[in-house]
Amino acid sequence: MKVFVTGANGWIGSASVAELVAAGHEVVGLVRSDEGAAVVAALGGTPRQGNLLDLDGLAEAAADADAVVHMAYHHDFSQMGLAAEMDGAAIGAMGDALAQRGGALLIASGVLSLAEGRSATEHDRASLFAHPRLPNAAATLAMAEQGVRSVVVRFPPTVHGAGDHGFVATLTQIARERGVVGYVGDGASRWPAVHRSDAAHLVRLAVEAAPAGSVLHAVAEEGVRSKDIAAAIGQSVGLPTASIDPSQALAHFGWIGGFFGADVPASSELTRQLLGWTPIGPTLIDDILAGHYAQ
Repeated sequence: MKVFVTGANGWIGSASVAELVAAGHEVVGLVRSDEGAAVVAALGGTPRQGNLLDLDGLAEAAADADAVVHMAYHHDFSQMGLAAEMDGAAIGAMGDALAQRGGALLIASGVLSLAEGRSATEHDRASLFAHPRLPNAAATLAMAEQGVRSVVVRFPPTVHGAGDHGFVATLTQIARERGVVGYVGDGASRWPAVHRSDAAHLVRLAVEAAPAGSVLHAVAEEGVRSKDIAAAIGQSVGLPTASIDPSQALAHFGWIGGFFGADVPASSELTRQLLGWTPIGPTLIDDILAGHYAQ
């Protein structure tokens, strides 16, 4: 298959490019810079420079592909509405192009906002008002009625591995600044996770075989206790752990405090049954103890 990947030099995008190329697919990767182009070329893909505002270019690339893997996003918390609008317009342009040839469109979404205190499943649907980006996932699924093999892959907030600068890296930096690795309350809240390589493997399986209108969960670990995450960080950087009162979570952790204390496990049982996906990568605790976040 010929696959067009947006965000091709990003954290999950670049791993997906490598996975798709290794499986024998021809990959064209959207990048915004020469540096990004070099990354895609090194992985065996063909770089195409552009951005999400170039709707004609996106449609052209999609029309020339059998499938699109849409990973690019304007990650700016101060412009959440604008970012969602850009994303929706890009999805619409690529979806319209794919509808003409019955191609596949896979987009990235998340498992947060689905449920709290119980494991969210692929059947769960978040309120479209929970985040400006969520209507784009609903619009993607609706494209199945237009002949697009549309797929939404929901990723956990932590897609970990060597080089990860996300959630756990932020917690580690906060711990260094505070001199203690905090967890909220009793630390029983659970946080789903997946290794980057397993996430990319699921993307490839979904491109190849997921039915139209599929919702998939790229979740390897249903829920890692926040107290265990804190303990592993503490062991890796040589700092003590401490409980942070929920009322002080935002003051201690900053913006991430509103997420870290949430109990948001998620299941991927239906995804595994549908595509035969079996995560084999290191666990989140393994990666933390390996020192990937201690640099």
